[in-house]
Amino acid sequence: MKAVVMAGGEGTRLRPMTSSMPKPLLPVVNRPIMEHVLRLLKRHGLNETVVTVQFLASLVKNYFGDGEELGMELTYANEEKPLGTAGSVKNAEEALKDDAFLVISGDALTDFDLTDLVNFHKEKGALVTVCLTRVPNPLEFGITIVDEEGKVERFLEKPTWGQVFSDTVNTGIYVMEPEVFDYVEPDVPVDWSGDVFPQLMKEGKPIYGYVAEGYWEDVGTHESYVKAQADVLEGKVDVEIDGFEISPGVWVAEGAEVHPDSVLRGPLYIGDYAKVEAGAEIREHTVVGSNVVVKSGAFLHKAVVHDNVYIGQHSNLRGCVVGKNTDIMRAARIEDGAVIGDECLIGEESIVQGNVRVYPFKTIEAGAFVNTSVIWESRSQAHLFGARGVSGILNVEITPELAVRLAGAYATTLKKGSTVTTARDHSRGARALKRAVISALQASAIDVRDLENVPLPVARQQTARGSAGGIMIRTSPGVPDSVDIMFFDGQGADLSQAGQRKLDRVFGRQEYRRAFPGEIGDLYFPSSVFDSYTGSLLRSVDTSGIAESGLKVVVDASNGSAGLVLPSLLGKLGVDSLTINPGLDESRPTESVEARRSGLVRLGEIVASSRAAFGVRFDPVGERLSLVDEKGRIVEDDRALLVMLDLVAAERRSGRVALPVTTTRIAEQVAAYHGTQVEWTTTSPDDLTRVGRDESTIFGGDGRGGFIVPEFSSVFDGTAAFVRLIGLVARTQLTLSQIDARIPRAHVLKRDLATPWAVKGLVMRRVVEAAGERFVDTTDGVRVVEADGRWVLVLPDPAEAVTHLWAEGPDDASAQALLDEWSAVVDSAGR
Repeated sequence: MKAVVMAGGEGTRLRPMTSSMPKPLLPVVNRPIMEHVLRLLKRHGLNETVVTVQFLASLVKNYFGDGEELGMELTYANEEKPLGTAGSVKNAEEALKDDAFLVISGDALTDFDLTDLVNFHKEKGALVTVCLTRVPNPLEFGITIVDEEGKVERFLEKPTWGQVFSDTVNTGIYVMEPEVFDYVEPDVPVDWSGDVFPQLMKEGKPIYGYVAEGYWEDVGTHESYVKAQADVLEGKVDVEIDGFEISPGVWVAEGAEVHPDSVLRGPLYIGDYAKVEAGAEIREHTVVGSNVVVKSGAFLHKAVVHDNVYIGQHSNLRGCVVGKNTDIMRAARIEDGAVIGDECLIGEESIVQGNVRVYPFKTIEAGAFVNTSVIWESRSQAHLFGARGVSGILNVEITPELAVRLAGAYATTLKKGSTVTTARDHSRGARALKRAVISALQASAIDVRDLENVPLPVARQQTARGSAGGIMIRTSPGVPDSVDIMFFDGQGADLSQAGQRKLDRVFGRQEYRRAFPGEIGDLYFPSSVFDSYTGSLLRSVDTSGIAESGLKVVVDASNGSAGLVLPSLLGKLGVDSLTINPGLDESRPTESVEARRSGLVRLGEIVASSRAAFGVRFDPVGERLSLVDEKGRIVEDDRALLVMLDLVAAERRSGRVALPVTTTRIAEQVAAYHGTQVEWTTTSPDDLTRVGRDESTIFGGDGRGGFIVPEFSSVFDGTAAFVRLIGLVARTQLTLSQIDARIPRAHVLKRDLATPWAVKGLVMRRVVEAAGERFVDTTDGVRVVEADGRWVLVLPDPAEAVTHLWAEGPDDASAQALLDEWSAVVDSAGR
């Protein structure tokens, strides 16, 4: 006997899950509903099956193929238009005309005894046997009355409660003889229960009803879909679960990584090659699909998560369904009954309320509160570029495919035959992405100079030596699972705002240039890169007095690429130095705030015990610098900026200093005392770079360990800042603690507030209105200056749904009060 599986329905009640996926392919405990149906058929010896398809038919065919993987023989009958339940089977008549056959829905979950159903049909000599079951609420089904012999007496499709005369309903599973096709008109919509069965009963044909025992759930609504998952996990339905039951009710599939410090409270299912981090909590009736990543602090309860989903730290999912390839970012919340379609992005700290439907390919911005369904609207990221280039989670937001498109767009902004310098840090992710970038550049008629793994300042300096631009790929500072793709101009600086907009436009329009075969770019590997860098640095920066000073310094390379350039540099400087953590550690391409702090504490201990003049600690890519004084005390980054400013200004006695508007105004006092002046810039590194290129600029810094040494370079360079600091300390004969002690203490506080994109403009208008008659500086954001000199800066983030606030006062309490006052202004506008 053959079987017919009806798999052509659109599943409109299940949208948005069925917007881009046919209903039979919806997963129930990580297997399509239809696969559970096919396995049931095989279990009862029904190996030859015809599948009727119509909506998204190719997806069903591609998934199941000819059935070989299931040990079955599958053929397909394709409907050009919907033909109804009977018409679709009629469409497969040629394959079914020789013997009785079984009809079953491809989107109902059941474990009925089909062998007993077929035997009943044969014993009764029926033309049609209808499989029936008893349900508590028959309103959504066709109810049926049978006599003592099992013969059907009456049908009624989807009754009202006033019409309910039975709890026995039609399951849509039938055993039929081929003669039934005589009652089905071809190529027109025909239904079994509405058209064919009434005619058969009118003619007195033998139609029997078989009341089946077991489980049956018509997965037609979101509620029944979630219920089916729970029923499988509870063991209420006899189906195969693909995985291992590692503890009662806790199923884990092959290749899944579940950290022992995660919390699992079954029954639940974790799919193959999923990863659950320490601190995540997964509770009962949750299904986690294949290749899903659940980050630390995430909470899932009664959630159904399809394949390839990223669930960020501290996110909260309750009673919801999440479609495949969706990214749920940090601290997002999805409430009970909500459904997120395929390939969506749910931004940080956003809230999707219960029963909301978010259709496929939509973006919910960070901090948004969504209480109505998102069907047509879609808000993609306004700009590619953030504070560190193009940034995102590796293989979630930043994929090889994206890297190829970005590099192709960048190449398109340059002339054919131009040269681009590429570099990376020592992480595996950066190495893999750089290869993709190089291929895309060459395919766009660009020659590539690949530096491989070098410090970021070396990449910038080498880019400035004859390249049209550069690309550096590194792990995001402090975020080990994210990467930054940084784009440089011909001078090795970050792309200007205009350059970013140009790249944005090309990328958005997907107007990539492709080279003809004879134009494919070349690939070079320059030699002596580090010697070239150190030689140029020592020729540019004043190192007089170092050799005679007898200074001893401790240098922490933090197991990063900064350590690659130190050996030749320290030897040429002639300084007594102790280098710690010089080797590359591929497993630690960046460091957390806690790791950095503990590293500085350890550096301070070594400096104090070895009686060194000071200690420096590079970040892993050699861009930024942290200081420890001769007593082993950490010089905080904002104080280190003032110390360096004091040293430089005291020696130069003229010129300009480039500082962002977020810097304490004590910097003005320090600069003015030594006859120099401050040039206030925006917080954008390319603006600091612009001022740093001016001949009158003697110093620049951002208060976060980034220093500009203009006589060598106009960009942040930790190594250049280190060389300059040694020279300054050697010549001034003062210790870092002495310099720090003569600078007044600053009281600057910072706060970040979530602000939806849609109200950012309103927030800034309210801030200006609230400023009234007070002085307002709009160099970057809005800085409001009080009559007593206190100030607050309100600055919208260019890449995230966040507003940043800084406030400075004569003491912390005063600064805190100012910060609270203006936070209330921002909050009131954002509501």
